[in-house]
Amino acid sequence: MTWRIPLSNTDFGVEEEDAVNNVIRSGWLTMGETTQAFEREFGEYNDVSHAVSVSSCTAALHLACIAVGIGPGDEVILPALTFVATANAVRYTGASPVFADIIGFNDLTISPDSIEAQITDHTKGIIVMHYAGHACDMPNIIKIAQEHDLFVIEDAAHAIGSSLNNKKLGTWGDIGCYSFFSNKNLITGEGGMLVTDNPEYADELKGLRSHGMTSLTWDRHQGHSWSYDVVSLGYNYRIDEIRSALGRVQLAKLDENNTKRRVLENKYRQMLEDLVPEVEVPFTSHPGIPAAHIMPIILPEDVDRRKFMESLKADGIQTSIHYPPIYKFQSYSDKYDADQHSLSNTEIISNREVTLPMYPNLNSNEIEFVVHSIQKVITLN
Repeated sequence: MTWRIPLSNTDFGVEEEDAVNNVIRSGWLTMGETTQAFEREFGEYNDVSHAVSVSSCTAALHLACIAVGIGPGDEVILPALTFVATANAVRYTGASPVFADIIGFNDLTISPDSIEAQITDHTKGIIVMHYAGHACDMPNIIKIAQEHDLFVIEDAAHAIGSSLNNKKLGTWGDIGCYSFFSNKNLITGEGGMLVTDNPEYADELKGLRSHGMTSLTWDRHQGHSWSYDVVSLGYNYRIDEIRSALGRVQLAKLDENNTKRRVLENKYRQMLEDLVPEVEVPFTSHPGIPAAHIMPIILPEDVDRRKFMESLKADGIQTSIHYPPIYKFQSYSDKYDADQHSLSNTEIISNREVTLPMYPNLNSNEIEFVVHSIQKVITLN
């Protein structure tokens, strides 16, 4: 179907076209100097020592778990209100995800109190997810991790360009993981990045993403090596030059586009408060500078979410849900116990959350149309 207002949209122009054409004309498409430049620029942008590009944020999360030594018998605490990849990455290593609750209606990030309640002798690490690009309570989470000698991995898929206390999200923990999927703030179609200040992690991540090999095809093409060894069980998680070229252009646009997103978020927030105060908008007065990746709202308890979304669909407005709790998926419900009483905020909010359209080239008139459609539905409820 053709949406009048889609959930997300790209901001591609002639710059991206030129960047891709330059790669094609170069004759070198696999990971090479464009990727190296992208990694260098991404690291500089985030003020971090090492940036390692990969094929997706899922790949990044998987490699991050391996790099910090997570494996069979270990437990990793993470939010239940996140995309399933956050938990899948833990399972890939043979470890077990343990689900923590979110803070509440105004803060959909993982609760430090819930994290502490889930720690056992088997806990090896914590994965946080900066929901909608708003910061988790990183000072308290880092304190908990240090007290219990735990690793911290940041799922920053929503949070490219977000910061807390003048420090970019993704750089607070041991390793940060970003997504460049086609609905993200920085788009390459597929793709991801890991960042760390630990040189040993960086070296391991670079090997793991490319079959555990000691040299790359690009190195041999440049005459820096004529052969290679395989020193670990690695993966084919490489990004390519075309996506890296897109990433470099998108990175240059990121701050401007994130600023636009924050303006749009405030427009939504003000209009909803004025016209539909029954609808809750999370992250009011939240600390830090958000990337405003998605626009979540919490419906009143008496509103049927399915009918609400169908009504907006009839007006040509695409909406979504972020997220069904992971422990309710069949692949998890029959393998991992989740005490839903201890996840009460997740239970309630996941049944009432709806995500509204959000992208940099959304305009004020479109937001007004969305909010008036919401007002119509709520009034008729």
